[in-house]
Amino acid sequence: MPGTTALEYLALCAVEERSGDWLGAHDVATRGLAEFPDDVGLQHRAVLALARSGATTRAAEVYAALGLGRHAGEDVAALGARIAKDVALAAPRAERPARAREAAEAYRAVFARTRGYYPAVNAATMFLLAGELDAARELGREALDRSGPDGDDYWILATALEAALVLGDDAFFAAHVSKTRSLAGDDHGALGTTLRQLELVCAARGVDPAVLAPLRPPSVIYYSGHRAGRLPAAAEPEVAARIAALLAERGVGYGFGALASGADILFAEALLARGAELHVVLPLQAAAFVAASVGEAWQARFQRCLDAARSVRIVGDGEPDDVLFVYGAQVAMGLAVLRARFLHTEARLLAVWDGQTAAGGAGTAHGVAIWRARGLPVDVIAPGPVEAEAAGPGPSPRSVRALLFGDVKGYSKLVEAQVPVFVTEVMGQLGRVLDDQGDDVLLRASWGDGIYVVMTGAPAAARCALALQHAMRDLDLARLSLPTHCALRLAAHVGPVHHCWDGVSKSEVFCGTHVTQAARIEPITPEGEVYVTEAFAAVLALEDAAFACDYVGDVPTAKGYGSLRMHLLRRTAT
Repeated sequence: MPGTTALEYLALCAVEERSGDWLGAHDVATRGLAEFPDDVGLQHRAVLALARSGATTRAAEVYAALGLGRHAGEDVAALGARIAKDVALAAPRAERPARAREAAEAYRAVFARTRGYYPAVNAATMFLLAGELDAARELGREALDRSGPDGDDYWILATALEAALVLGDDAFFAAHVSKTRSLAGDDHGALGTTLRQLELVCAARGVDPAVLAPLRPPSVIYYSGHRAGRLPAAAEPEVAARIAALLAERGVGYGFGALASGADILFAEALLARGAELHVVLPLQAAAFVAASVGEAWQARFQRCLDAARSVRIVGDGEPDDVLFVYGAQVAMGLAVLRARFLHTEARLLAVWDGQTAAGGAGTAHGVAIWRARGLPVDVIAPGPVEAEAAGPGPSPRSVRALLFGDVKGYSKLVEAQVPVFVTEVMGQLGRVLDDQGDDVLLRASWGDGIYVVMTGAPAAARCALALQHAMRDLDLARLSLPTHCALRLAAHVGPVHHCWDGVSKSEVFCGTHVTQAARIEPITPEGEVYVTEAFAAVLALEDAAFACDYVGDVPTAKGYGSLRMHLLRRTAT
């Protein structure tokens, strides 16, 4: 944004932070750094956004690369301790007390120099988690003395609440929690950050986390429902009123879903009317979606909602069909789960549904089944008698599959005698990993050092990708007389693909634009890592909590394919 000052970029970061969109905050800070690369404030916000999103390793790398550890300002200096805290919390359970003590000492060192309440209270909490109660109480008292209940600064009073919890002063906490929530206003990101910290204290002290309920940010929903035609026009006013009442009852602040005629647009209008954020996920381009799922009578309302949405994502292309609509719903559900995770709040499904399964694989019943299978809360508004089902997308020639592309950096520099060894030993090792994946592997191919794998879904692909990296790292390349710098890079995506017959290879293949997208990611992936798309990260968040996808940024892909939001795949700590 030419002409934007560094201070204006910081203000734009704050807008994203207030709604807990840490990825958006990181992207804004990164754009600012492209124009003001030496601005410490933007550097701090970029790293902090990564840390808040859970991308701890990436935050540590960027923090070190920017040299932020040399700065004396309290916020920047404490960021290194913040990263150490996140490392401690993500460590295996047996290692956490020792790591917590390291983070506590880092915060205490900042406090010794600045005498600020922020490093004091964080040091107190981390000493509490390390089991060092005397140090926790001492620093908790320092933090409480430097904050307190007076004034109108949210962070000061939030610090006082945390210090009171550390000290066991539950009466102080109860007396001031309502004022703290009031001071936060619509800064839901601040509430989520505070809750994450206070839940640590409650767990360490054995305090019922229900005491934190007043601080909970608004909930996040995925919404779905019957289209106009199945939902009678006469029922629309009553359904709209019940939607508005349920949004208020559940304290909804964020909604993710599509904009089909009928219930979808009723949800979107109700979200906008209450000042909630609307995030639209369309399975195909807007004009094609209008033709397939909106119609002329609802088009003006569709456009008003689309124009007012905080974000709009187009996740597919081509002719509308069941699979494309199921895929769009999966991505929207996963994005809702991720935003709720960032805000440290509840994710729910709200549906207008008559309880019947519609023809085809897409539809409200499908979303309800997925949500319930994940053990997530569902609210259903029964619309009363419905009409015959409106014509929807037809059967699909496509299926949603996970796609893996990889190659080995350093292969092109092998000498002639090393190539057969590489093919036999390295590719053989990777092939054995694929053997272990069983029926989850639908297609496997290689060329030179390149591999291409199609799998049943995101969880299977995540397991396979990390197993491939583990196998590559376990190889003794020196013993094989291969360059020790050879390393595997992998990229993963999930999307609708066609299953076709290839007349050249005389074999069945998977093809389509989503295959091309996956192929463009692999060349930009760092060796030894697994990069995944936003769609993959969203679907994986919905389907398997054993994995996490740490945000990297909005990254240009190979061959001018455009920029994509990329994430780094890892397993969660146990």
